[in-house]
Amino acid sequence: MSLAKKTFVLRINDETFSALAKWAEDEFRSVNGQIEMILDKVLKEAGRKSQVQNMNTPALKNKVQQKL
Repeated sequence: MSLAKKTFVLRINDETFSALAKWAEDEFRSVNGQIEMILDKVLKEAGRKSQVQNMNTPALKNKVQQKL
């Protein structure tokens, strides 16, 4: 799995951005980090992304794999 991240432009209305910014601040994340967290959660719930694909470090991957 590559740890490289893709960059792209996201057009979003002011009201939605403000709601995301407040939510991110409440959880001590950046807006970008909050969007990534939301997308990861929804992708996993939809069966489009596995738990192991979401892990960013070998230690976390090993921990998850040991539980499987």
